[in-house]
Amino acid sequence: MSDLELLTQSLARNVKRWRSERGFTLETLAARAGVSRGMLIQIEQARTNPSLGTVVKIGDALGISITTLLDYEQGPKVRIVPAGQAVRLWHTEAGSYNRLLAGTEAPGPLEMWDWLLMPGEGSSSDAHPAGTVELIHVTAGELTLTVDGREHRVPAGASASFEANVPHTYANSGDVPLEMVMTVSVPGVH
Repeated sequence: MSDLELLTQSLARNVKRWRSERGFTLETLAARAGVSRGMLIQIEQARTNPSLGTVVKIGDALGISITTLLDYEQGPKVRIVPAGQAVRLWHTEAGSYNRLLAGTEAPGPLEMWDWLLMPGEGSSSDAHPAGTVELIHVTAGELTLTVDGREHRVPAGASASFEANVPHTYANSGDVPLEMVMTVSVPGVH
C-alpha cells in the first residue's frame, strides 16, 4: 500500500471514529467544518484525498489534531516519530514545504510543525477556532507574519505567538530560505 493510500485509509477510519465519539451526524460535522456532506462521505469511504484545508477544517470541527486524523494506529503514551515519517502536507515546486512533526490530544489538539519557505513564497490560513494559539520560532531567514491584515517581521532567532482565530499568512519576502518551527494549540471540543 502506498503512503497516500495509507493516509487515505487512516483519515477515513479516524474521521468515522472521532465523529462517532463526538456523537456527530454527517450533517452536524459538515456544518461544523464547513464542508459538504458528500465530501465527508467520500472521505469516510476512503474515496478521495482531500486538501490540507479540508483536513484542517475537519480536525478543528472535531477538536482533534491533524496528527490524530492521520494516525496509522492507536499509539502508546510515548510516541516517537522517525524523521522519515514526518507527514509533509503542503509543498511547492520551488521547494517550500511544511511537515507535521508531532502532535497530541491533551488537553486539546497540540501540533508541532517544521516549515521551509523559499524566497517569494507564502502560505495562507483561514481563521482557526476561538482559543487557538500558534507559537513560531524562526531558525533561518526572516518570516513575514500577517495576522488579521497586520504585517509583522520575525527574524532568525526570534519567536512569535498569536491568537490564530483570524486569517493569517506566513511569507518569505527575503532572498534566502526561511526555516521555522511552529506549534499550534487548539482548544478541545466541549
